[in-house]
Amino acid sequence: MKDVIKKEHIFAHPIQKVWNAISVAEEISTWFIQADFKAEKGYKYTFTASEEHGCTKITGEVKNANPYTLVYTWIVENTETETTVKWHLQETEEGTKLHLEHSGISNYPGDSAVSFFTNFDAGWDNCINELTKFLTKEVHAG
Repeated sequence: MKDVIKKEHIFAHPIQKVWNAISVAEEISTWFIQADFKAEKGYKYTFTASEEHGCTKITGEVKNANPYTLVYTWIVENTETETTVKWHLQETEEGTKLHLEHSGISNYPGDSAVSFFTNFDAGWDNCINELTKFLTKEVHAG
């Protein structure tokens, strides 16, 4: 089974704007789900989603928060499995390139690992779409 989900996307926006969107609680709460989050190593965060997201809470700890790399653990409510999410941003001529990795998914027990992988893979595609919409709206609003 594959263990790592990898996504890449280029945003036509400055790197600091994309960094803020993935690292500032108020911005994360606008395009993703309600976030109690600080991009500070050791911060124990909570993402709280509505039922339509399939789970109600994700918790974890920020492991690295150096501009422009953000790494945190990811524990879905009612599981004990810890996975890792890594965001890395890179300036390009077009704007900002995002490298997103979600690893450790094979740590889920039995067949649930396949289900989690499938759900996370689709979920990250949706997140990138929502982040794109958020950034576009923010740029035109400013």
